[in-house]
Amino acid sequence: MTAADVEAIERATVAAVSPRRLVEAHGWLIPLDDGAISRAKSAAPLGHAADPAVLDAIEATYTQLTMRPAFRIADVDGLAPLREALAARGYGDAKPTFAMAAEAATVVGFHPGDAELLLRPAAPWARVFSGEGFDPADGAARAAAMARVPGALFGQVVDAGEPCAVGVLNIAHGWAVISGLRTNLAHRGKGHASRLLATFARAAQDHGVERLLLQVEAPNPARALYARAGFSDLWSYRYWTKG
Repeated sequence: MTAADVEAIERATVAAVSPRRLVEAHGWLIPLDDGAISRAKSAAPLGHAADPAVLDAIEATYTQLTMRPAFRIADVDGLAPLREALAARGYGDAKPTFAMAAEAATVVGFHPGDAELLLRPAAPWARVFSGEGFDPADGAARAAAMARVPGALFGQVVDAGEPCAVGVLNIAHGWAVISGLRTNLAHRGKGHASRLLATFARAAQDHGVERLLLQVEAPNPARALYARAGFSDLWSYRYWTKG
């Protein structure tokens, strides 16, 4: 993994959640959003080494907009001084999350079926995010945020005339980023997520992109599904906030 790869992954990670405003300064991406997606409102360095001296300037960027400062920091050795500095400032870490990657050529064979791909999400697609098993307000906010990702493809599996599993594919910086995979509670265990993964992999290849990327929180059992599909861990990260 080269420094250029790390930078491309961090840029693609933020592009996939389309924050309302994005500032780049001091070798960091500083997304500024008030929505439900943590990646869209947490500053992250573009490499796996960073000077803690820039924290004052990054905090000021948030506070000038009356936003709570937040950071997304990888659990790698080169960022240990940064994590120590954040802890000393009273920040705590939460939501351990893995960045996972796979080759599209591997994932295309994970499921033989195709999901539907939409250029624009419709209301039934968005309703899956607020269905049984999900927090309605959080789901609605996430669906609205993902709907504004420019150039994204919106996948869905339909059963009995209604979407029951959905997700988003966004291609940026040489990576095809899969986000927002959700399956209604009553339809889990039927291979719908596998179908979406394989469909997104085929779509990535159609766009000339062979590298897939996704993010999954550590406790999420879907991580095992992604591993079976061919994804492997790149690194883990955590969100750092106060209060």
